[in-house]
Amino acid sequence: MRRYKDIFSNGHNRLSGRVLLLVVTSSLSLTLAACSQSNTSAADSQSVPAEPSAAQTVQIASQEAEVAPVMIPATTQSTLLKNVSATVYKDANCGCCKEWVGHAEDNGLSATTQHPEDLSLFKDRYGVPQQMRSCHTTVTTDGYVFEGHVPAKHMAQFLANPPVQAIGLAVPSMPVGSPGMEYQDKFMPYKVMQLNNDGTTEVYADIESPQQQM
Repeated sequence: MRRYKDIFSNGHNRLSGRVLLLVVTSSLSLTLAACSQSNTSAADSQSVPAEPSAAQTVQIASQEAEVAPVMIPATTQSTLLKNVSATVYKDANCGCCKEWVGHAEDNGLSATTQHPEDLSLFKDRYGVPQQMRSCHTTVTTDGYVFEGHVPAKHMAQFLANPPVQAIGLAVPSMPVGSPGMEYQDKFMPYKVMQLNNDGTTEVYADIESPQQQM
């Protein structure tokens, strides 16, 4: 009787072991299958395209080059003073005067510079009042006077329609931020003054920001 019990017990143990092994193996297979399916789904959802080959890259670049628009470099020059010629009387060593001449030429002015020993003689000759004087005096071929750092914009406006009583414009002294007097991002509001035949002056333009002089 004991022998049958042993045989039954051993058989039962082997059967239990096989069942347990089958359960573990099935669970592991299901886990691996689920993980594999999950990774496949994630990969499918991301749909990461393969990188193009070297030949495809060249072809793409060639196609882009064919449709790329032609870019024309921007220029800072304008034609505000295109038909205006003038002589600028200034000190030979004046850096801001040179910068202003560059500003005027960039806007189309045809400028000739002279460096007299006594600038005040020319300011007297062209009727620039003492309180309106600056570092250089510009005289156009038709006789109008522009004293100091007058913006090309206002020179052009004046010359397009000069007031009957006026001989020109002036920016007294040398305000920081005016054309030729740029310094970092600093700006000092200033007035462009109209010079009249009788020696009087009046405000021609109030410049409150750098944009107003452009």
